[in-house]
Amino acid sequence: MKKKIIAYERVEKPVLKDLQKKYDVQFFKNIDPTTDPEFLKQLDQAEGIIGLDLNVNKDLLEKAPNLKIVSNVSVGHNNLDIEQLSKRNIMATNTPGILTDTVADTIFGLLIATARRIPELDHFVKNGEWVQSIEPEHFGINVHHKVLGIIGMGRIGQAIAQRAHFGFDMDIVYHSRSRKPEVEETYNATYSDLDELLSQSDFVCLMTPLTPETERLIGKREFQLMKESAIFINGSRGKTIVEQDLIDALTNGEITAAGLDVFENEPTETDNPLLKMKNTVTLPHIGSSTHETELKMSELAATNLEKGIHGEKPPNLINPDVWPDKHKGS
Repeated sequence: MKKKIIAYERVEKPVLKDLQKKYDVQFFKNIDPTTDPEFLKQLDQAEGIIGLDLNVNKDLLEKAPNLKIVSNVSVGHNNLDIEQLSKRNIMATNTPGILTDTVADTIFGLLIATARRIPELDHFVKNGEWVQSIEPEHFGINVHHKVLGIIGMGRIGQAIAQRAHFGFDMDIVYHSRSRKPEVEETYNATYSDLDELLSQSDFVCLMTPLTPETERLIGKREFQLMKESAIFINGSRGKTIVEQDLIDALTNGEITAAGLDVFENEPTETDNPLLKMKNTVTLPHIGSSTHETELKMSELAATNLEKGIHGEKPPNLINPDVWPDKHKGS
């Protein structure tokens, strides 16, 4: 009998088809996993779950007695209750590394688009308003030779620093849980406490994962510490900031503009004031969303999944404490 697998929301078609050849795979999209009867029926027998943004918590796990592994098609895993998974000896995996350059491209593109007001001026031209030379009221802000503050110097933060330093001659200031001597040497970056970074940066780029420590990290006080000319870029998670405080900071002129790939609620509400602001560039959480990168992420997630359901150690195990002691050296 084939092992039963649940695929949820995002698994690229070539990968899904390959899994379906080898396993009993049920694919679910646009359902409520807490109430959908077919999902709950399949969950009872599933040995593995692969997908994106499924809230794997205590309630779900109590309905999945045969589950061995949950394979996220993402580097983030704030949708997984790691404590509950480990308590049940269920493996959790993610897909780090693959999306680093793709997300860095997105975030740096968002930074440039916000600074030079590209979406706003695109609408200006298409709406037929370009009838003479543009006035200073439509001018943007230089990116080159400015100070870029990066909060969270992980793989993606470092890729952003690389683009900023070598491509735009920017001065890099960063704040992270630990200092990165190799980053300081390679990109001439300066380690700083958070308040100093906020006060001296022309661009503030937030790239931390969402954890209890980083939730609502940037709020009213932090926006008030920024320069009035500063541009804020959020490429982390929406809940790492206090969204209403960002709205207030933009409305009150405490900062100049914001570029956002993430929101407190996703998809964000259609009446979110951020969507009406000319000084805000908004994206639908597309950081890693290219055909090439999404396929590679699904492929790695499938590798993690197959290793786990066959009793082998997945290459990207988030909770290694679930792996038997005798195998920990493998």
